[in-house]
Amino acid sequence: MRDEIKAWLKANLTDELRGLGGPGREHEGFELRVAWERCLGAACWTCIGWPEAYGGRGASIADQVAFHEEYAKADAPARVGHIGEGLIGPTIIDFGTDEQRRRFLPPIQRGEELWCQGYSEPDAGSDLANVQTRAHLENHEWVITGQKIWTSLAHVADWCFVLCRTEPGSERHRGLSYLLVPLKQENVEVRPIRQMTGTSEFNEVFFDGARTAQANIVSAPGEGWKVAMATLGYERGVSTLGQQIGFRRELAKAVATAKRTGAYEYLKDRLVQSWIELEIMRLNALREHETAIDKLYWSEWHKRLGELAMAAQGKAGLIAQEPYELSELQRLYLFSRADTIYAGTSEIQRNIIAERTLGLPK
Repeated sequence: MRDEIKAWLKANLTDELRGLGGPGREHEGFELRVAWERCLGAACWTCIGWPEAYGGRGASIADQVAFHEEYAKADAPARVGHIGEGLIGPTIIDFGTDEQRRRFLPPIQRGEELWCQGYSEPDAGSDLANVQTRAHLENHEWVITGQKIWTSLAHVADWCFVLCRTEPGSERHRGLSYLLVPLKQENVEVRPIRQMTGTSEFNEVFFDGARTAQANIVSAPGEGWKVAMATLGYERGVSTLGQQIGFRRELAKAVATAKRTGAYEYLKDRLVQSWIELEIMRLNALREHETAIDKLYWSEWHKRLGELAMAAQGKAGLIAQEPYELSELQRLYLFSRADTIYAGTSEIQRNIIAERTLGLPK
């Protein structure tokens, strides 16, 4: 598969697409990237790890690794459909009904419908079991009321998978359900959150009597926690190997900048250490791994790289161009502060490792 994807990218990837998008830059060339997503889908280069019966290629882990590495090496644009492909798609395959698979999987594979994740709330982020968004059945529809926050790409998404409380009086992990909710309706309001990078990838989402069909529940009512945890497991798959190609590119940029500014002599030990840790990250990802350890490792490493990138720039790194235009390394530093928070904070990952991997008491 490696040679096949290399050849396809060489024939189809244009210069105007290269390097577009990514953390802190999701606004870049968005319409171009949507069109690219559909181009990938038409050539069956989306969802390659899905079973063939659901529109994928049934690709092995090795082939998936090859795809993500070659995609990153080609500097192809950041994917706009990764939440659909990597999170909700596998969830529906494993937990959904045949009707849900027929309805939702093909538009994801073709790049026609975009998804976002409705988990975090103002009082339920790392403590996800504290979810307070509620839903009840009314005339064969779920009626949803509540607020989600830090919802990545909700402002461009068509659908949201929402963890909410459907059993009145329930607490913690009990009484939660996993609903598929259309966002293009009058009872849903999406408010972008302006970030330190000056961009707005995260959003607040308000559900004020929003509706979705009764059939749009994944698994049974009250089983939302089980399904939500499975989704989080899919989030940390082989695509992280492609992510590491991007990390390698950022590290090389930091090294080159340090040499240009004269900071290399006093930063070289830290830069070498960063390279060693990146190699460890790759080797660990290639073997059977523990997802909490992986998330803790790469996010803490990337935050340290952002700090190194600022040191490499010297005083110039402290100044943004007017009107608040950031360099690549400045953006890396600011956005990487979020890495240790989203998709599971470092503190929570350490607790998970201690309790579930090491068997220590809570």
